[in-house]
Amino acid sequence: MGVIKEGDGPRRLNGLATTRELALEAHRHRMGVEALVDQLGVGATIAYDRIISEKRLLVPLDHPDPAHCVLAITGLTHLGSAKSRDAMHAKLQVDDPSDSLKMFKLGIDGGKPLSGTIGAQPEWAYKGDGAWIVHPEQKVSIPCYADDMGEEAEIVGLYVIADNGDVLRLGFALGNEFSDHVMERKNYLYLAHSKLRQCSFGPELRVGDLPASIEGKVSISRGATEIWGASFLTGESEMCHSIANLEHHHFKYRPFRRPGDVHVYFLGADVLSFGDCKILSGDVTEVSGPGFGTPLRNILISDQTTPEVIVTQL
Repeated sequence: MGVIKEGDGPRRLNGLATTRELALEAHRHRMGVEALVDQLGVGATIAYDRIISEKRLLVPLDHPDPAHCVLAITGLTHLGSAKSRDAMHAKLQVDDPSDSLKMFKLGIDGGKPLSGTIGAQPEWAYKGDGAWIVHPEQKVSIPCYADDMGEEAEIVGLYVIADNGDVLRLGFALGNEFSDHVMERKNYLYLAHSKLRQCSFGPELRVGDLPASIEGKVSISRGATEIWGASFLTGESEMCHSIANLEHHHFKYRPFRRPGDVHVYFLGADVLSFGDCKILSGDVTEVSGPGFGTPLRNILISDQTTPEVIVTQL
């Protein structure tokens, strides 16, 4: 966690053990994270390739108490995302736009407001807390009660809430959100249920602003064979909402500005494998993008644990 990647390889950051501590200390000293890193200095080089091969990578930001890490998603934010979503939710009446298209149009019309004004609210859903996070290279569970389990490659905004309640954005990372698109297709009101799945992000943190346009790659492999792959476009030039507008509508809720908390905000997917292939237990997903370092890889494994929950009356 307390590692800085430089030209000669990752180095251990002096004085601080986690990215969360780095964000809080930077704010306390009224400086950016890069300036604080320069002030603290770095120590020994880390054997990064060995850490990857031994599957010891961690996500670039978390909280020691998972209950204080909020995972959230927003959708229909990308110019290429409405077509696939609308196909899932299509109605028989050609003259009656789906709710997905109506939401997408709200973003087109008002998702990038002028400075100092508030834009249209995006689609939003709660993804879970830190207990739903899976580290890079680790196994993501396909719940036995799921109708499906599909990847959602996107960019993630990473945030820490300062001591005084200020929202601090550390930067961005690659993300794979994972959702149950079969369930969602049955009825769009199942969206919240479909999102309560594990997710992964990282392994590296990109500090600073997000480039206006990014072309990433997402793929699914079965054994030594890539069974599906696609490019995805992201960045504000490829979106109908500005990052600032998405952030405002997430953090406007005061309980989401609780000092010390961590927020992981998935900013929306552009393409999906859903409809092209079905992910099976053992398949490996990979997400990559220029300027984001090492690709994000996870293996999906079926979880056959019984879903029945017995409630005890006291």
